[in-house]
Amino acid sequence: MFYLGSKCHENLLFFINTMSEINSLINPVTPFEQNAPIIYCTETKMCAFVDPGGDIDKLLEVAKSHELIPEKILLTHGHLDHAGAAAELSEILNIKIHGPHKEDTFLLDALSDQGQMYGMQTRNCTPNYWLDDGDEVSVGNAIFQVIFCPGHTPGHIVFFNKENKLALVGDVIFNGSIGRTDFPRGNHQDLLDSITKKLWPLGNDIEFISGHGPNSTFGHERQINMFVSDAALNID
Repeated sequence: MFYLGSKCHENLLFFINTMSEINSLINPVTPFEQNAPIIYCTETKMCAFVDPGGDIDKLLEVAKSHELIPEKILLTHGHLDHAGAAAELSEILNIKIHGPHKEDTFLLDALSDQGQMYGMQTRNCTPNYWLDDGDEVSVGNAIFQVIFCPGHTPGHIVFFNKENKLALVGDVIFNGSIGRTDFPRGNHQDLLDSITKKLWPLGNDIEFISGHGPNSTFGHERQINMFVSDAALNID
């Protein structure tokens, strides 16, 4: 939902990150400027809406303008800025919701109440498929591995595509920062373990799209991130 330190990009409708098989259209939505990527397979034009927290009309227009075929919704975790519009979008497009891990049930069951607190129109959400570590999810011909990364929330997951060296990390890590852990059932040590034991081993050249702010790579964060750089964690 929120993150520490870095500022979100401003006045940005979306930008395109081109790869050999997967493209991503990154759309900041909601007053929290949460990134809601639309990722799609270039071979099939099948797409997935990742963490649609709100601004459904905007997301639908982006998909339509690129002639994409909606296939599914992917949720990294249950905070309202990431999942608040998932149920409505699922109904509009008749597509299923995949993720997060079932440990975020309590958050998804409270989305309506969370939205009222922040003046947002959100609905409670029950995914069609809960996801766990080691599961796989397809988007067109592309395959994403599911990596369980608790800490920011207890049921947070990351979607990783090895071929394109791309990770969709939600609010686990950001360009220059990491996710907050002062929300209900957040755990700072779990977050650090998720980053260093689950994400770092994927490789320094892995690019990631986070829930807020610009893209980065794991290698860059190991050099500069004040919370999880090798220097900050005393890693030789």
